[in-house]
Amino acid sequence: MNQPPATTPRRAWLVWGVALAIYVLAVFHRTSLAVAGLAATDRFDLSASQLASFTMLQLMVYAGMQIPVGLLVDRFGPRTVLTAGVTLVSLAQAGFALAGSYPEALLARTLVGMGDAMTFICVLRLVSSWFSPRRIPLVVQMTGSTGQIGAIAAAVPMTWALRELGWSGAYLTAAAIGPVLLVLLLLVVQDSPERRHERGHPMSRMALLSSLRDSWDQPGTRLGFWVHFSTPFSAHLLALLWGFPFLVVSEGVSETAAGTLLSLIVVATVASGPALGWLVGRHPYRRSTAALVTVAATAATWTAVLAWPGQAPMWLLVVLMIVCGCAGPVSMIGFDVARTSNPPHRLASASGIINQGGFVAALLAVFGVGAVLDLMTPGSSTDYSARAFTAAMSVQYLLWGLGAAQIWRHRRRVRQLVPRETVERGSTMVT
Repeated sequence: MNQPPATTPRRAWLVWGVALAIYVLAVFHRTSLAVAGLAATDRFDLSASQLASFTMLQLMVYAGMQIPVGLLVDRFGPRTVLTAGVTLVSLAQAGFALAGSYPEALLARTLVGMGDAMTFICVLRLVSSWFSPRRIPLVVQMTGSTGQIGAIAAAVPMTWALRELGWSGAYLTAAAIGPVLLVLLLLVVQDSPERRHERGHPMSRMALLSSLRDSWDQPGTRLGFWVHFSTPFSAHLLALLWGFPFLVVSEGVSETAAGTLLSLIVVATVASGPALGWLVGRHPYRRSTAALVTVAATAATWTAVLAWPGQAPMWLLVVLMIVCGCAGPVSMIGFDVARTSNPPHRLASASGIINQGGFVAALLAVFGVGAVLDLMTPGSSTDYSARAFTAAMSVQYLLWGLGAAQIWRHRRRVRQLVPRETVERGSTMVT
């Protein structure tokens, strides 16, 4: 892969802007079911587990495709894979708009997950090709944070669209944005400043497995995986599916207020990303510490909400959304670990391994909440109680405990290999 330029040309920002817009659209499609959960329950006559299966299957596909997508990007370049991604996610969302049965809708959400999986790693690869090394950490943070604007559009505006345009009208309108961005992609984006298409060398199955094994054997890759596993899943749990029912049913807020609260997650993500990028850049030896502090803060805030007698006050719910939102940029530390721990030809596949972490955790959390809600709700009723939601949301503590233990374990291994002085001088390993 060609080295990025020492300075950043205007064309780099244009390429990044178009790719970022596609990522924003993918995030919108990913989270568009969050405020439509109750409507989907009525439209398809779903139980809690069936409703959760939409998001679970989508996340399973997303997580399962991260390594294959990373290998595809290494082989065919980000422009080609991003083209396939925006095309697929737009067609899938149109199919979801027109679905008339639960199996049809389930298939459509599966394809949404496949298209979504082809976006973020492509943007990361474009950033590494177009920007100078000193700018890459900041632009990566800006990518992850700004991309979450798609979730804002999937909150209050999507609530309005569902009410005013109906199910099919709202989702078809969203799907129509994709072809516009596809045209911009084909006109503007190229894989590097020198070439429209960057192609890797074909590899045998054994060579592919060896490349993945080498990536995973890097202690920094494992640390990055568990950072990404531990920090963002609570925000995903709220934004993707269970936040809206939890706030409306368990905490007694209005639908409009619930949508506004969920949008605060994204506002916090966007606002905190650049500041975090600057902070961990100044203190690279403390990056894993930032992740552990984030896990502790998120768990403590959830404890305050769930343990509050009766319904939690609005100010505490606002704090919860902000804390969960700030955890998102912390997860991006994992990708900077991948960038500095692996050679360029393994960058996308290593990023794919790390990107699996947060979505595997989100998948487990979404499934766990749905299973506990069904277990504590009589028959096939969706009349969930506050007690049921308290028990269901407590599933998260298992994931926080596992993730924090693994971060502690792997950062000790990294620090044994690379002394602090070396890290602070710019080592290839970051903790």
